[in-house]
Amino acid sequence: MFLVHPGGPYWTRKDEGAWTIPKGEVQPGESPLVAAQREFLEETGAVLIAGTEFHPLTAVRQAGGKLVHAWAVEGEIDVDAVFSNTFSMEWPPRSGRMQAFPEIDRGGWFDMRTAAVKLIAGQRPLLIELAGLLQQP
Repeated sequence: MFLVHPGGPYWTRKDEGAWTIPKGEVQPGESPLVAAQREFLEETGAVLIAGTEFHPLTAVRQAGGKLVHAWAVEGEIDVDAVFSNTFSMEWPPRSGRMQAFPEIDRGGWFDMRTAAVKLIAGQRPLLIELAGLLQQP
């Protein structure tokens, strides 16, 4: 399973329970699948090839309330070529200095057992559903 690690100072030293699927906000008038493809490109630099079969997974709601729509898709991504868009935030806090950070600082391929440890808790039901689709434990 391909996962990404959030960028920025808050996530720098976090690993287990910190990884996520590439995701983002659906723009007005945009379908969730088109938003997922756009966000995947923005967060990884990789294009999901047209004509690829996308298998919808059941949407999950994360602890912060964000509803996450996801699809299973087969493909290959070179983790060494992953690059992301950036976001700006005041850092250090209350310093008055704005700094830019990558939204995603790296990507990685994981077997299902390792992914279950790496993935944030709110997205683990997606992994369970994917394992069922792939008929893996």
